[in-house]
Amino acid sequence: MRKAGRQIWLCADDYGISRSVNAAIRELILRGRINATSVMTAAPHFDASEVAALDELNSGITRAALGLHVTLTAPFKPLSEGFAPLSQGHFLPLQKMMRAAITRRLNPERLVIEIATQVEAFVMAFGRPPDFVDGHQHVHLFPQVRDAALKVAAQAAPNAWIRQCGRPRSARRLKDRKELVLDVLSVGFRRKAKQLGVATNPAFAGAYDFDGNPDFAALFPRFLAGLPDGGLIMCHPGFVDPELKRLDPLTHQREREFAFFNSENFPRLLAQHGVALAIPAGA
Repeated sequence: MRKAGRQIWLCADDYGISRSVNAAIRELILRGRINATSVMTAAPHFDASEVAALDELNSGITRAALGLHVTLTAPFKPLSEGFAPLSQGHFLPLQKMMRAAITRRLNPERLVIEIATQVEAFVMAFGRPPDFVDGHQHVHLFPQVRDAALKVAAQAAPNAWIRQCGRPRSARRLKDRKELVLDVLSVGFRRKAKQLGVATNPAFAGAYDFDGNPDFAALFPRFLAGLPDGGLIMCHPGFVDPELKRLDPLTHQREREFAFFNSENFPRLLAQHGVALAIPAGA
């Protein structure tokens, strides 16, 4: 293993959302700048050619852990028949999905079937279960959804870990509203995962307010603060294309993230903090 004080996971979310995002993620994996990506099997650009291009990067040497990015919000559509509630054939928008989960108006059986179908699509594509499981827009942390996601992970991917989104205690700031919500949701999530014997990452970082053109290079050292060995940083590098603009409000900030990870400043920063990227199993 590499000699460093801490070995961490740097996971690029949203592989499959657009060809340009996919290309950016593959480039960073090839350069050794990230060591994990989570795949949206319900996204329009999760297809044979994009799967093959990603899988090829792990031929001979395993460069990246590959996970499932459970997708249950608009504008994406379910892979399973009979999922409800829907809005014009699509999943509910994020806020409506969250309200439905909190008020326990989701169908537990349909959640399990849909998440299991997304896992099955991953297995069919890559020939094996995912290394880990997480959720698009953190939907896997929501009430009801978490029970279904943990149940499916325990049964269909028993060797996988599942993302919890609680920050290290030393990195918690009360003014970070988004991160505080994730901290709170992750308490019950970790407890339920432990009951089911499902592994989770020890700590999480990478959430921030995407509005206002934030300086990602200035933010990144904050993510490293207090992150323990085995901790996870979420990221969203990518290039912008019309398909991405159609599907997701997070656009040009992806290019800023890519530019930072692709720069020589990034490995220097990791070294300054005594951090290295963890080596995926099989490498």
